[in-house]
Amino acid sequence: MAQGIQAAGGVVWRPANTSAGVEIALIHRTRQRDWSLPKGKAHAGELPVETALREVLEETGHHAEVGPFLGAVTYHKRGMLKVVRYWSMEATGGSFVANRETDDLLWLPPKAACRLMSARNTEVVGWFRRLRLAERKVQVTT
Repeated sequence: MAQGIQAAGGVVWRPANTSAGVEIALIHRTRQRDWSLPKGKAHAGELPVETALREVLEETGHHAEVGPFLGAVTYHKRGMLKVVRYWSMEATGGSFVANRETDDLLWLPPKAACRLMSARNTEVVGWFRRLRLAERKVQVTT
């Protein structure tokens, strides 16, 4: 992996009876006291997608099936470049248990989720929403 801080996570979703057709998982981070998408730092020798799956399970309690790569967010943290890669991930089972890193989990439609998160997380959810829209268009036209 490249130098700097490497991290990965997911937009974890499940089907829902909402106008968006899905709800996404938001975690409440204990230390930061904010709502976020599940993500975390890579372990040595771990592929980014492996990091994403591990972090999703650790922070949400849910197993997930990896879907399309959504993109990467890059920023500086404590003077180091941090790159966080995100995938679309369909929740396949599990249940949330509060832990030292995350004390709550919410399932919300994407638009509602964006009202609780940072601009970086909102950008990632925007990528997810565009992917979902494109998938719907493909289903309608085929």
